[in-house]
Amino acid sequence: MSGPLAGIRVVDLTSVLLGPLATQILGDMGADVIKVEPPGGDPIRALGPSRHPGMGAYFLNINRNKKSVILDLKRPAAREALLKLIETAEVFVHNMRLAAAERLGLDYRAVAQRNPRIVYAAATGFHKDGAYRDRPSFDDVIQGESGLAALNGGVGGEPRYVPMAVCDKICGYVLASPIGMALFHRERTGERQEVHVPMLETMVAFNLADHLWHGVLAEPEKGLGYPRMLTPHRRPFPTKDGHVCILATTDAQSRRLFAALDCPEFADDQRFCTLARRTDNIDELYAIVVERMRRRITAEWRQRLDALDVPNGVVTDLDGLLADPYLADTRFFDRVEHPSEGKMLTTAVPIMFSGSPGESFRLPPPRLGEHTRSVLDELGFSEAEINDITAQASAIRD
Repeated sequence: MSGPLAGIRVVDLTSVLLGPLATQILGDMGADVIKVEPPGGDPIRALGPSRHPGMGAYFLNINRNKKSVILDLKRPAAREALLKLIETAEVFVHNMRLAAAERLGLDYRAVAQRNPRIVYAAATGFHKDGAYRDRPSFDDVIQGESGLAALNGGVGGEPRYVPMAVCDKICGYVLASPIGMALFHRERTGERQEVHVPMLETMVAFNLADHLWHGVLAEPEKGLGYPRMLTPHRRPFPTKDGHVCILATTDAQSRRLFAALDCPEFADDQRFCTLARRTDNIDELYAIVVERMRRRITAEWRQRLDALDVPNGVVTDLDGLLADPYLADTRFFDRVEHPSEGKMLTTAVPIMFSGSPGESFRLPPPRLGEHTRSVLDELGFSEAEINDITAQASAIRD
């Protein structure tokens, strides 16, 4: 194994998207991730196109570099097997509601009794000490309650969901990060700890990073929301034959943009001469840029903007990503062979470590229960005990 987390065992009780994405990141970074699934498997296994049952595209895309173990945690023998597995781990992570974890005897206190050095990590919809502690929650709910759906609808528009499970994905990345921090803290101090990521609070903080505005100065009555982000003109600029994305924020960048637009005099215009003035007059400024951009084709604009070092880009759709020559040059997409599923396309680990690089396909996404017997054998269970545990699981699954 390679990666900064090589040698770290993670017991993964997560399902669907948020948790599996977080543990895939840990696995990409070298961790030994053991995905513990119920007899029916992670519900996400059925989602998307597939060549075999239980190996849908969605599951394959967020569960590489993991092993799969089936345990029916409603049965005492299986729950004891899980606790023995946790004794061998550095990290235990789940995204079930906290009351459910308590009913299973898998709350922080119970797990820490079995492994005094454990980093215990959980992600749920809401703060673990709040009134909503055990409310059910999924991405769409959090998009609405965090303010994101309203922001995406625009000023005065109907609220709209971002067309992806953006809250799950952001919170998945967030969950992976403090797990690493808690491991670092444990290495320095020897102390275990509990890590909890509440989706709502995480997304409210994320959304308000640029939209708290006057609220930062404890004067929210003067207005919330970053004006440049909220103007209806903030969108890819139409050209004669397509669109170009442009963002010039500094005064120097804006001066060069005005030169590219053949209106260099705007650099000294009192409406646009500083970032603060441009922000105050953003609708007027963007309306001018929209009118100017329609005068030339995309290729001409890109040549002009590149020559003046103005940040710009094209609009790429999903199909275009797979054909993008830049991504091909950086080897972002990799064609691999899964032992049972055949040809697959996977993405590279985008984060680079010069001394301990991660690996995107060290282990293929596992078949349901593929590693149950080998993991239980490693834990010291006898053949008879393994047969008992797996027979119970198989009976339920069948």
